Amino acid sequence: MKTSSFEKRIKRRIIGREHLFFAVCSPGLKKICRNEMLELGFSKDSLKEIPGGIEFKSKLETCLLFNLHLRSPSRILMRINQFKADSFKKLEKKINAIDWILYLPENSNLKFNVTTRKSRLYHSDAVAQRCEKIIQDQLNLGSAFTSSSKNQLNQTIYIRADNDEFTISLDSTGDLLFKRSIKQKVYKAPLRENLAFAMLFWAGYSKKDILIDPMCGSGTFSLEAAMMKTNIPSGFFRSFAFESWPGFSQKAYAHRKKKAKEKFLTFPEKQIFASDIDDMALNAMEQNISNPHFNTIINLCQKDFFSINPSKISHGEKGVVMLNPPYGKRLGEKIDTRSFYREIGKKLSTDFKGWRTGIILPSREAKSYLGLRVELKPIFHGGLDIFAGMGII
Repeated sequence: MKTSSFEKRIKRRIIGREHLFFAVCSPGLKKICRNEMLELGFSKDSLKEIPGGIEFKSKLETCLLFNLHLRSPSRILMRINQFKADSFKKLEKKINAIDWILYLPENSNLKFNVTTRKSRLYHSDAVAQRCEKIIQDQLNLGSAFTSSSKNQLNQTIYIRADNDEFTISLDSTGDLLFKRSIKQKVYKAPLRENLAFAMLFWAGYSKKDILIDPMCGSGTFSLEAAMMKTNIPSGFFRSFAFESWPGFSQKAYAHRKKKAKEKFLTFPEKQIFASDIDDMALNAMEQNISNPHFNTIINLCQKDFFSINPSKISHGEKGVVMLNPPYGKRLGEKIDTRSFYREIGKKLSTDFKGWRTGIILPSREAKSYLGLRVELKPIFHGGLDIFAGMGII
């Protein structure tokens, strides 16, 4: 089959060239993301840590690889252009100079994320409106030649203006990367998967370790640990924004996923032990581990954390215990926070001696209530500044 001139342009300018990308990271997760990239074989000389994440230069294939495998970042942006514009006329000229049909499908439903700082063009809505019209005109969106029956594909364009210097980026990810498309049901303020991974990473969790998740909720720690143990890429069960890009090859991507699946691991015995006392949490967890990749490795039961005997579970081996105790409104008014964390600390120091632990703490003061030697790592979750207490009991 003869290659069209458009396909040749895509291959030459999008697939064949290197581009600048930016992996967006939550506060505190940048070094973990960098470590993940290096483990995937990416050169450290091509990585640059900057505020908010990590910049890297690569071909499009690496961007797809990182979306599929990286567990810690929030999303990956593809830098399209950088230029100076101190008027709408200059902005429109620069935006129109970009060959958008090489980057986006014609039936894109465009969304814009615009931020400005110390720039003459400070009105974000006005910037978005001017850019949208130009890009839509290029893609023939809304014209008589575009069928209204086509399913529109969400695509987000990021525009940053700082001192009149504009950076135009395209979101390759879509839904935030922490969304693994595994959970069918969530329960009461679940921890984000990228934060659960960070805590497992800080604890040195490996394929050899037993994990106890005694306040499992809807199962974030257990599911993330199961994916790590079985070599399942974080994005294996989900879709991405890049899958509708003109430069995307479904055949090549399917081959990459097939190769990844060949590396999946199975275990003859349960390796992860999850429990909770809440019926609704257990119901959510049961649905979330219905996938055979997970229910063969995760043991779920209804049990109070304070009644768990870890030596019976691990046959005397020391492992990792992860806790996301209820706090704030989830804890309720009848339970004293200080006493609750003090009891958790006593249980851990008595029955989990020698285990590596990670525990979510709502404040710095909670560390003193816990009474354990743990290192506090600040994390940002659900609009709250909280802490992960990490250490060996």
